[in-house]
Amino acid sequence: MINAKEVEEAYDLLKPVVTKTPLQLDPYLSNKYQANIYLKEENLQKVRSFKLRGAYYSISKLSADQRSKGVVCASAGNHAQGVAFAANQLNISATIFMPVTTPNQKVSQVKFFGSHHVMIRLIGDTFDESAKAAKEFSKDNGKPFIDPFDDEKVIAGQGTVALEIFAQGQKLGVNFDKILVQIGGGGLIAGITAYSHERYPDTEIVGVEAKGAPSMKAAYLAGHPVTLEHIDKFADGIAVATVGQKTYQIINDKVKQLIAVDEGLISQTILDLYSKLGIVAEPAGATSVAALELVKDEIKGKNIVCIISGGNNDISRMQEIEEKALVYEGLKHYFVINFPQRPGALRTFVSNILGPNDDITRFEYIKRVDKGKGPCLVGILLENPKDYDALIERIEQFDSRYVNLHGNESLYELLV
Repeated sequence: MINAKEVEEAYDLLKPVVTKTPLQLDPYLSNKYQANIYLKEENLQKVRSFKLRGAYYSISKLSADQRSKGVVCASAGNHAQGVAFAANQLNISATIFMPVTTPNQKVSQVKFFGSHHVMIRLIGDTFDESAKAAKEFSKDNGKPFIDPFDDEKVIAGQGTVALEIFAQGQKLGVNFDKILVQIGGGGLIAGITAYSHERYPDTEIVGVEAKGAPSMKAAYLAGHPVTLEHIDKFADGIAVATVGQKTYQIINDKVKQLIAVDEGLISQTILDLYSKLGIVAEPAGATSVAALELVKDEIKGKNIVCIISGGNNDISRMQEIEEKALVYEGLKHYFVINFPQRPGALRTFVSNILGPNDDITRFEYIKRVDKGKGPCLVGILLENPKDYDALIERIEQFDSRYVNLHGNESLYELLV
């Protein structure tokens, strides 16, 4: 398996290629959590993600004959950009499979970095479906497959993030207590763990997953990688149904703490990073910072590193991000309420049910012929989450048979 020496060899090869991204103490987060919070800003990498490191190192280690055939990869976006950049730099062809659901921003960036060297194929709704098609194409056409995480060269390349963190810490005169690392397939945390466990064993590595795709936690519980039946694709960069066999083997006895972060908290963190720190982070990139909220009691007074793993956030997703943040904060709620089918019913509801500063953000009325009442989908935005209980009491008086969609996840997820 990967050791610190190979990570160091990867770093030497990558020096002319990758950006040595900043590691900075952040005053806002440090004050908020009463700890020294350092941000490793891989969102400032050339392809706005750490993925360039592993992709370039893996491709560079192929033989001349293998490179001449062109390479194949599957990616939700960031690994694809790394492969595209490497293909362009090394003057080889690359066929890149991406899920149909990949944000447009990431697709366009792959085209930009790869230029005429890449061909993009959008297949499948999830990364795992796209990866299956990519591996079949690779086998049928005799082209090397560049795995996004379960490859020793890729893992070694990602491990160079840790080498930089510790080297930068030495210059600052700081020893780190914990490094919070995102987990999708596990390539980044495996590389960081392999290096830090050997060179800096006193630093604890903490794994962070999105709550809707806890595939490493599932592997820990089963004792081997398993495939999740359903995943939430919101944090697309880490929305992986099955972690790597190699990545699991590297971290399973070394990483003791795994954290699952709600997608609403991730959304809140994205907005906070942008408004307070001026950092553009994609959902996966913000996940490590979001996890601070869940470990705030145990990190006080300590030196903590959070990796901003990527900044490829599609601006068209901001409405969805804001929506999830409001719901997570307890400010936005959805209900199905029966309304009298008569003029003025909505005016009565607004006057008697809403607080003075609350607002209706969504109202869809389904008229039913020959019925005294009809169902309405109502979205309500509260000024203060503490007003929720009083709102529920007033809704119950208006319609005792109302449905709170926050308690009915199958319907609720369709809205947010």
